[in-house]
Amino acid sequence: MTDSTTPIAVVTGGSRGLGLATVTELVRAGWHVVTGARDIDRLIAAIEHLPAASVTTVPGDVADPDHRDALAAAAAERGNGASLVIHNASELGPSPMPSLASYPIESLERVYAVNVVAPLALTQLLLPQLRANAGRVVAISSDAAIEPYAGWGGYGPSKAAFDHLTAILGAEHPELRVYSFDPGDMNTAMHQAAFPGEDISDRPDPSTVVPALLRLLDADLPSGRYRGADLTEAAPA
Repeated sequence: MTDSTTPIAVVTGGSRGLGLATVTELVRAGWHVVTGARDIDRLIAAIEHLPAASVTTVPGDVADPDHRDALAAAAAERGNGASLVIHNASELGPSPMPSLASYPIESLERVYAVNVVAPLALTQLLLPQLRANAGRVVAISSDAAIEPYAGWGGYGPSKAAFDHLTAILGAEHPELRVYSFDPGDMNTAMHQAAFPGEDISDRPDPSTVVPALLRLLDADLPSGRYRGADLTEAAPA
């Protein structure tokens, strides 16, 4: 049972990778987490080690308006509503990643639908809850939003657009803290899809990045864009 003292977070894409690691650590820190994923069976299996009363699972695709409505409604039904949303769900696009000259436009539309339009739409739904709780918005970004890597013409520009959207949201809502967070390279299924056939086992596990992300919740940092590596280096000993 969630009471009025339990903070509520919404985390998209919570079934694996950074999303799952973040859900796990938020629950351990005393949050109730509302999270969703397209593969609900995988999500339920992934969080079975967590207290059932601490996680609300919502099946669906973040690009689906009905799913976004369900996430917002689930948060509103618990405690005082959401005081945090972490936009983690992302779409890489085709793998292997094509050049822009041959990029399928329907795939590009899907990338932007998931990486740009969906998080803005979900934020719009959650704004009344977030404003009531002086909340925080965390948009998971990428160095591909800054660097023009060949082959990253779908994902990279979508994250650049998301970064700028997030910055404008922060300027428009000074009562909130609004962050873009670049976690750096990680050993995840998405990163593997970006480098098919390559060994990426040397990349950090997502769980090692979560402490830097959580610093955005614990420290009173101004709205803006932050790199996980910088937050780790700046953390007190």
